[in-house]
Amino acid sequence: MSWGVRQAGAGQGAAAAVPLLATLSFLLSVVEAQVAGVLDDCLCDVDSIDNFNNYKIFPKIKKLQERDYFRYYKVNLKRPCPFWAEDGHCSIKDCHVEPCPESKIPVGIKAGHSNKYSKVTNNTKELDDCEQANKLGAVNSTLSNQSKEAFIDWARYDDSQDHFCELDDERSPAAQYVDLLLNPERYTGYKGPSAWRVWNSIYEENCFKPRSVYRPLNPLAPGRGEDDGESFYTWLEGLCLEKRVFYKLISGLHASINLHLCADYLLEETWGKPSWGPNIREFKRRFDPVETKGEGPRRLKNLYFLYLIELRALSKVAPYFERSIVDLYTGNTDEDADTKTLLLSIFQDTKSFPMHFDEKSMFAGDKKGAKSLKEEFRLHFKNISHIMDCVGCDKCRLWGKLQTQGLGTALKILFSEKEIQKLPENSPSKGFQLTRQEIVALLNAFGRLSTSIRELQNFKILLQHSSSYTPVAR
Repeated sequence: MSWGVRQAGAGQGAAAAVPLLATLSFLLSVVEAQVAGVLDDCLCDVDSIDNFNNYKIFPKIKKLQERDYFRYYKVNLKRPCPFWAEDGHCSIKDCHVEPCPESKIPVGIKAGHSNKYSKVTNNTKELDDCEQANKLGAVNSTLSNQSKEAFIDWARYDDSQDHFCELDDERSPAAQYVDLLLNPERYTGYKGPSAWRVWNSIYEENCFKPRSVYRPLNPLAPGRGEDDGESFYTWLEGLCLEKRVFYKLISGLHASINLHLCADYLLEETWGKPSWGPNIREFKRRFDPVETKGEGPRRLKNLYFLYLIELRALSKVAPYFERSIVDLYTGNTDEDADTKTLLLSIFQDTKSFPMHFDEKSMFAGDKKGAKSLKEEFRLHFKNISHIMDCVGCDKCRLWGKLQTQGLGTALKILFSEKEIQKLPENSPSKGFQLTRQEIVALLNAFGRLSTSIRELQNFKILLQHSSSYTPVAR
């Protein structure tokens, strides 16, 4: 059966199913009871997010992800791991990523520069770029005051970018376009020491864990002791808001990825034809409060918190895309216009949400201390984006890089409010820019979170059906 409950013989199957169904019924009640109410560190509740996402956002974001501008993502999956010797790439066939042939890439995407969106800018002759490069290269050590001011302005621009991620160089020969619709995120079988080491490095070295806490933060770590989960989290309450937020973002991202794997699981393969679908047993293993010692519901609430952060970023960046200069150009005029209309409709929805996270509560103390903390926050997250190059499964690496970059772009947006407010209507901005790579990652990463919350609702329905199922002896 597709829900992870397999039929056995005659009365034995019915007898064996009874305790499992009782467990599923208990799990449903716990999920509904504990993954509810107001989230910590904000004033939003789970039910409001469920209704807003499932009925308003999810249908639109799903449609947006199918548009050409957002389905093709350029990524370098061959960058070496900078932290340890790689174990070698996963040989499981479901780990493989099929790159997109150049002939399949829309001409506007293929020909465009990374930070150009309109037809006019994509048609700019390369000669103009060469001339501009020659002018810049002619600057020598005897700088005029005007040149010095220009360099200061460029430095401010670089600083205001607040890059939270290490972006792939799209000009690298190793960078390839991937059709995200043909390479969906799902369970691949990638696990074991390689996967454990990636998450262990993320949690233990980058999540501001105090030295006084000895138990591993990594949910995959073996031998986590007999801690009931609740007392363990007292250390988190003692951290400042910014460090609590950081941990919740990483935990929420991990929970979202786990939900995708549970929802699109390889249930069986007959004559080479795989059957994918939701796996309740896997969902229970990763989120059941008993099996996770109370941590499963916490992880799911962190997913909602992450959703709020990225939702807030979308509402803040709307003015950037509302300008006439931004066309989301692919070369197909009609589809490009429809894509922008759909995107602006999503932005309008995000701005209508009444319970946004207040990012101004972060880095709001002493200016010097706040600046230092913000830089530490940024570098920790940037380090995590480097760790994504250590993932051994290509498909996991693809989606890990995309979702990490999407979150990094959301953070960049949240802390560039002044630059966004100063955007010119009809010309590129020196104060704030997004590359196409960042735009695609931002919207697809949010689409993954939206899908996770929708899939959580599906699991609640499956648990209801499973718990009400009465086995019949045969």
